[in-house]
Amino acid sequence: MSSDGAERRAVSPLPLTRASILAAHEAISHQIHRTPIFTSTSLSASLPGKNKLYFKAENLQKGGAFKFRGASYSLSCLSAEELARGVCTHSSGNHAGALALAAKERGVKCYVVMPNNSAQPKIDAVRSYGATITFCEPNAPARAAALAEVQAQTGATFIPPYDAVNTILGQGTALLELLDQAPEPLAAVITPVGGGGLLAGTALAAEGTGVRVFGAEPAGADDCAQGLKEGKRREDVQANTIADGLRTPVGMLNFPIIQERVEKVITVTDEEITEAMRLMWERLKLVVEPSGATAFAAVRSAQFQELGIQGPVGIIISGGNIDLSKPLPWARRE
Repeated sequence: MSSDGAERRAVSPLPLTRASILAAHEAISHQIHRTPIFTSTSLSASLPGKNKLYFKAENLQKGGAFKFRGASYSLSCLSAEELARGVCTHSSGNHAGALALAAKERGVKCYVVMPNNSAQPKIDAVRSYGATITFCEPNAPARAAALAEVQAQTGATFIPPYDAVNTILGQGTALLELLDQAPEPLAAVITPVGGGGLLAGTALAAEGTGVRVFGAEPAGADDCAQGLKEGKRREDVQANTIADGLRTPVGMLNFPIIQERVEKVITVTDEEITEAMRLMWERLKLVVEPSGATAFAAVRSAQFQELGIQGPVGIIISGGNIDLSKPLPWARRE
């Protein structure tokens, strides 16, 4: 990314605090869905701790994932001049669709750099929202070069997928709603972690509430959990997991927030994710993608149950975008 491109990034004057997340929610509440919460007596009863579970269904958010929150808030912070030039990003998944849709709703041009091996349904979704796609080889240098060229040609403002103040503040609004919607105080909340925008935002939103915050990560992409053990952020991840939305290394802004405010990041296997996903489809009747099932998989794990948490647990379902033209994970296993 050129220094000129970096200067065109959206900048927020707000600090990374719960008060800022409250302000972000006020700014975007008329644009986002206030997604419902779901409960399941059988799923709660299946846990050794019998914790009442409250599932925040961000798979029912616009664009099918929580990412629409951060994209919407990021756009709300741009000047009229910046909006007139358009916005751009790089993403192979939910952020691409979220930004394209948020831009479409505002009549703003959107340019997305996607790897040439991106899933066809996600390419189709981005196109359906009117964004201009530039394909690149599936590696970081090619992505950076393609994005720099798009910015040079268009003057568009870069909206990062996860490692930016506005993105973090927008993602944290999901917990604000969950806390308001749950009919009783939560003892804990857990979210998946890839780039870390959702987990960092959730941790900030939990400030002063007494809610314990946990992350969930695939064992095949556990850079955040390993970084916490080592006391230093890992800059890359050799990802091998079914949870394609969580294959990204945790962001530089997000990691210290997680270090300070998240009690633990629990890792789960692809088999555990698949089983959790199947249970959610069967019992909640919700279309949930593997990344979106990772937090529930972690709650079912011995690592979480051994913590002995007493009281209700909130689970943020991060998304439900899945390629239904392919066999579901449990069908491939059988």
